[in-house]
Amino acid sequence: MMRQTLIDGYAAARERLRGTGQEHLLKFWSDLSDPQRVELLSNLERIDLARCRPLIDRYVRQRPVFDPPQQIEPPNAFPAEPDAKLAGQYREAMQRGTAAIRAGRVAAFTVAGGQGSRLGYDGPKGGFPISPVRNASLFRLFAEGLLGTERRYGRRPRWYIMTSPSNHESTLASFEEHGYFGLRRDDIMFFSQGQMPAFLPDGRIALEEKHRIALSPDGHGGSLTALSASGALADMRERGIEQISYFQVDNPLVRAIDPLFVGLHLATESEMSSKAVTKADDLERVGNFCLADGKLGVIEYSDLPASLARARNADGSRRFDAGSIAIHVLDRGFVERVTTAGSSAELPWHRADKKVEMIDLATGQRIKPVGPNAVKLEMFVFDAIPLARNPLVLFTRREEEFSPVKNAEGADSPATTRRDMIRRAARWLEACGCTVPRRADGEPDALIEIAPSLALDAADLAERKNLPRSVARGETLLLI
Repeated sequence: MMRQTLIDGYAAARERLRGTGQEHLLKFWSDLSDPQRVELLSNLERIDLARCRPLIDRYVRQRPVFDPPQQIEPPNAFPAEPDAKLAGQYREAMQRGTAAIRAGRVAAFTVAGGQGSRLGYDGPKGGFPISPVRNASLFRLFAEGLLGTERRYGRRPRWYIMTSPSNHESTLASFEEHGYFGLRRDDIMFFSQGQMPAFLPDGRIALEEKHRIALSPDGHGGSLTALSASGALADMRERGIEQISYFQVDNPLVRAIDPLFVGLHLATESEMSSKAVTKADDLERVGNFCLADGKLGVIEYSDLPASLARARNADGSRRFDAGSIAIHVLDRGFVERVTTAGSSAELPWHRADKKVEMIDLATGQRIKPVGPNAVKLEMFVFDAIPLARNPLVLFTRREEEFSPVKNAEGADSPATTRRDMIRRAARWLEACGCTVPRRADGEPDALIEIAPSLALDAADLAERKNLPRSVARGETLLLI
């Protein structure tokens, strides 16, 4: 039975590949064991050849050239703190966002497809231990943020988590092992990100092994497609969820559900809203929110002309100062529209030249490249912004909500992220009247951690009872 199934599968695959320029994917069939043949056929079924063909012609066989907008202007953004003119609008937005959370219309969505290998961690990145006292993982901190949202607003938001094929099972195992970090199993929906093959520069799909196609995630923009393909959007529709709070797994300071952000999104009838931080320097490697030919969008740091990146306003402030931090609120209906097959509102693809270990199609030997030898295609979620109605940008304070952990050492490393978590906890305590010791350089002279389930911000912490009046120098303090 197995033999006949493989014969039929091979014949179907050969017919499907005929005339596509991808017949080489079956070249080593005779070298494979039966289990390897099963895996190869499974890989082939996951490739949408009709989708790939125009992308190969446009992005692989030729290198797209960035076509800069004719006019680039700074965006009109809401400030992190309202002035007198905006104070009433912010109060009303806060009330409106709070009502939406309490009604169960807002869900959290975490993009968590990465592995922790760059951090020296063997497992899904969301399992990386990061908090300064408990070593609580990123997943635990996000879960506690949702529990804190329930405590404060009376409704536990549903949580959608996008994994990748490489970490899906280990992510599920991690949640199971830790009792879903205090949540119920049915509070969470897990699903896996889509993949695209890596291509040789001539357009042929690369083989990672003779029986395995070189596949990689289709970018964080693919998260929107995955929401649709997985049934997550249908699940939201059934539950009456209308707004999706999007964030990536590497930022433990994120406010998973922010009522002000949601409220401004609703009040302005926006379909996609974004948070920004003031850039650390002119050339910081973050996307830049801009009005490009009148449309709000993000221009990557590598594409923004240096003259604009360094431009100044009359008062000396940076002209293009809104850095993208991958925190968004999206309407469910908008995501449904941009992920509908054949829709005119489709995300563009981007080319990335990467080093990929692969099989030499001439010799069958494995290649370990010293430089980029393959093309990967990916989508970016911020490319949806120009497609949305009334998109808005809200500044937030970097020290309150953005300290990603990306690198093992240096900037955006566990050391800098833990430092920023301690700094924020110290500020919150000081705002509540607690005395926190400081070193000569101004850094807190204590190890402090505040669980998100206890407090979501300084105002929330102020409502908690039995807060310490002072912290001892060198003390380790955990508030949970």
